[in-house]
Amino acid sequence: MTVSGTATGVRVRIAPSPTGEPHVGTAYIALFNYLFAKKHGGEFILRIEDTDATRSTPEFETKVLDALKWCGLEWKEGPDIGGPYGPYRQSDRKEMYQPYAQELLDKGHAFRCFCTPARLEQMRETQRAAGKPPKYDGLCLNLAAEEVTSRMAAGETTVIRMKIPTEGSCDFTDGVYGDVSIPWDSVDMQVLVKADGMPTYHMANVIDDHLMKITHVARGEEWLASVPKHILLYRYFDWDQPVFMHLSLMRNADKSKLSKRKNPTSISYYSALGYIPEALMNFLGLFFIQIAEGEELLTMDELSEKFDPANLSKAGAIFDIQKLDWLNGRWIREKLSEEEFQARVLTWAMENDRLKEGLRLSQTRISKLGELPDLAGFLLKSDLGLQPSDFAKIKSPPEEILEILNTVQPDLEKILEWNVETIEAELRAIADRMGKKLKVVVSPLFVAVSGSSRSLPLFDSMAILGRSVVRQRLKLASQAVAALVGSK
Repeated sequence: MTVSGTATGVRVRIAPSPTGEPHVGTAYIALFNYLFAKKHGGEFILRIEDTDATRSTPEFETKVLDALKWCGLEWKEGPDIGGPYGPYRQSDRKEMYQPYAQELLDKGHAFRCFCTPARLEQMRETQRAAGKPPKYDGLCLNLAAEEVTSRMAAGETTVIRMKIPTEGSCDFTDGVYGDVSIPWDSVDMQVLVKADGMPTYHMANVIDDHLMKITHVARGEEWLASVPKHILLYRYFDWDQPVFMHLSLMRNADKSKLSKRKNPTSISYYSALGYIPEALMNFLGLFFIQIAEGEELLTMDELSEKFDPANLSKAGAIFDIQKLDWLNGRWIREKLSEEEFQARVLTWAMENDRLKEGLRLSQTRISKLGELPDLAGFLLKSDLGLQPSDFAKIKSPPEEILEILNTVQPDLEKILEWNVETIEAELRAIADRMGKKLKVVVSPLFVAVSGSSRSLPLFDSMAILGRSVVRQRLKLASQAVAALVGSK
């Protein structure tokens, strides 16, 4: 693998999108880049890729930064600390991309497309029906300049697409996969600039990587098929391209892709359950190194020393929760002094004001302090141990409870800002949509979230626990109630 770079030395970046709870996969890719920079005396950069204006929020950006800091990762440049190549947030760079888009148009490497979303969907349906992979059919590829000008003057919506060679293949060497060849006829005429003037990921990431002097691009293997588009842009602009490294995706034990629909994937979930960041980074770092049995417990510095990007495996990195539990337990027992352990426990309990808010809500609901564990203990539990029998006392039949749980789960994901007010508003809206009284909808949620029908106020409890913990508890509740339905 080439580890040269520019006169600035090795520069790598992590570029997450603030469109949801930060994923452990983000920490996995970030850790690789961080270790790579440390190994080569280079610099690790954080950039926020918020080109998706409809889904990106300041709340999620804050969560991304907080999660990566919790992981123990430090960046040399970023949106929070600035740097010589900023801004480090793509929405703040919007005006910077326009001249490059115009350059591609002027050179004939891109074209304006006036196709409507309805027309594009019909095109894709026709292609799928014919057994072909959906991609742009080139309708606007050869429009005369006069027609383009007149249609724009008439106010027609337009995007900018890139031109793709019609023959041959894109051949490149990946730092993990080695020599790769992808035929040009399998590459789509990618939209580079959207109708709102914002660049797509493909356009912005290439320009940003060049302007920020990124020498090595390490990301998940799902981006491997996009490399031809990126290489083509480097060629169109006559820029040197970075070294590409595509890391195997983290997978479940059954080799399926790690996703929040199957298992908890949010960094905040593992933080809330009391995993310590050193153990999580230790666990993720083992995917990048070769060690002998008995050498598993490693600090960040030790991971950096053993890190060897030349020995990366193309096999999927298995997210083995039992191994993470084992490592976390060893870190707690072997790496923390009594004083450190006590400090960690207090810090964890106070995270997101969990203990403080729990006590505030409990004060008017107890007659003696000894009642606190039963009333508010669910805020600190890693597992409620829900059983089908826990839902048997609810007046609604199991089928209705299951319908409620299965409706609530995806609808709660639509909430952009997670707080008491938005949770209450969404649950009231769900009750209205389902044609049910609010009490009927929230009754099973009390049990799902707290393990009891008598607990702290539901909306407040859900806000304190956080989206990722609530998501997992509702999923486990659905499984428990499904067993109740199946037993009838």
